[in-house]
Amino acid sequence: MANMGFGNQAEIADLLARAKNLHKRILFVLFAFVIYRLGTHIPLPGVDVMALSAYQSNLQQGLLGMFNMFSGGALSRMAIFALNIMPYITASIIIQLLSATTPSLAELKKEGEMGRRKINQYTRYLTVVLAFGQGFGLAAGIEGQTAQVGTQLMALVPNPGLAFKLQTALVITTGTLFLMWLGEQINTRGIGNGISLLIFAGIVAELPKTLLSIGELARTGAISGFVVLAIIVGAIGAILFITHMETAVRRISLQYPKRQGAFGSANTDSNHLPLKVNLAGVIPPIFASALLMAPITVASYAPESTWAQFVGQWMAPGRPLYLGLFVGLIIFFSYFYVATVAFNAEETADNLKKSGAFIPGIRPGASTARYLDNIATRLTTIGALYLAFICAVPDLLHTQSTIPFYVGGTSLLIIVSVTIDTVARIQSALIAQKYEALLRKTSGKSGKRGLLVSK
Repeated sequence: MANMGFGNQAEIADLLARAKNLHKRILFVLFAFVIYRLGTHIPLPGVDVMALSAYQSNLQQGLLGMFNMFSGGALSRMAIFALNIMPYITASIIIQLLSATTPSLAELKKEGEMGRRKINQYTRYLTVVLAFGQGFGLAAGIEGQTAQVGTQLMALVPNPGLAFKLQTALVITTGTLFLMWLGEQINTRGIGNGISLLIFAGIVAELPKTLLSIGELARTGAISGFVVLAIIVGAIGAILFITHMETAVRRISLQYPKRQGAFGSANTDSNHLPLKVNLAGVIPPIFASALLMAPITVASYAPESTWAQFVGQWMAPGRPLYLGLFVGLIIFFSYFYVATVAFNAEETADNLKKSGAFIPGIRPGASTARYLDNIATRLTTIGALYLAFICAVPDLLHTQSTIPFYVGGTSLLIIVSVTIDTVARIQSALIAQKYEALLRKTSGKSGKRGLLVSK
């Protein structure tokens, strides 16, 4: 806080007391988290809770374990938010890919706010289709499953059939649409990115359970103290590395021409354009994880099929096929997201030209756009390799360990990235509040000085 230039602690406390709007936004986000967490504990109708409790360990392993982490444990509890916001993310990926290849959608993107609303509407329609299909597949996948409860073998679904599948698909679709709406409300009434914050809340909510599991395994001797120490040191090192990469920027020197000097000399004002090293942020791993759920969805329609057995054997985190697909998708979406959403070199160059700014040694206009595009490409390469490393290496190490639960680098990346982004937004709001207070104070003094002069 001292780096934000607010002065002493009393001034900071006074500023926070006056920032009522910011308080309301933060409280709204916390309220949304409470609603979300309640939904992750409401079981789907038609599922035997006792049998599900005994079967939960099967839903916390492999690729399902990763999605269970993203859903805040809702998948293992077969809750109404079992799919979390993943169908909406998958729909967003498909629409963005189509926007880059379909002329009609590409034209919509150029229509400004009206076009953005239409694209969002298409994304919502596709979310309904995907959520219903995945919900139907999830229902088909758990119908034939049984669990040992005491001495009795109990079915997860006592009354299977088409009615149960349709009912489950409708409930899960409704839950996904509610989370989509809740994320939009966080964007409007809260602070931060609503979708990212919901995923963040699910991961953080499972952390205490993970820490307790590690402590229990160490207490019983299932894992050694050296493994526990390695996990702690590795997590701290990963957090520091992610924090460094997420805050690293490439500064591009800019110059602004000044007015003519007093003795006929023309001066220039120097500044810089900061570009993040990881321009794509946390989006590529989330997109990659969402797409990797497609094989599970297909396999869930026929859990005893050869395809389902192939997915279960080769699509688990740490497996060569999974790692190859995961790394490939992360790199692809890093370039795709930067090129289509995160950074527009031509638009940036045009804005610099309009403001009179120029990069020393580079002509304004097309030359500046090419220069910025080359820098963005190099930064994207570094960012993509960093994301692939931080997400894939922990999965690879996990397969070589004896830890019976999923601990991934993607979760740490989301936690750190969303925390940095949210804190930055809060700091920006506080700085804006500080400036507003200074302007009111200055205008008040000017008004008093004017009254004195008139007298």
